[in-house]
Amino acid sequence: MLQPLLMQAEALIAALALVFGLLILWVLVSIPVWIAAKVVTVGKARFTRAMLVTAAGPIVYAIVFFLSSAILHMTLGEKIFITTVAFILAFIAWIGVFKLGFDTGWLRALGIAILATIVFAVIGTIITIGLQALIPPAPPITPFPTF
Repeated sequence: MLQPLLMQAEALIAALALVFGLLILWVLVSIPVWIAAKVVTVGKARFTRAMLVTAAGPIVYAIVFFLSSAILHMTLGEKIFITTVAFILAFIAWIGVFKLGFDTGWLRALGIAILATIVFAVIGTIITIGLQALIPPAPPITPFPTF
């Protein structure tokens, strides 16, 4: 009788941990976007706007990628370049989210995306180096080796 209750409690704790982890990840990923937007928009960007853009960007990217891929496959058949075209269209849509979200032009939106990627890589490297100094067997966070 106690076993099903414990299993439900474990499932609830796991679900709450997942939601909490995703929220923390969302905040952490929004920081580089906010820093980049602050630099590119000369201080006009707000953190809440960066969080909104960070949440909307991947959603718009995925929708545009899958829809354009499906439409291109239906109209052109199986072609090698279709995935590349879908990727480019989705990337432009993602930059469009930055453009709309930070009320800026296309070039500045691209600058925010590039600078945010660089800031994210730098922060990831610093965290990786710190973690590996404190806990040597810790796996790297960045895709490239730090030592």
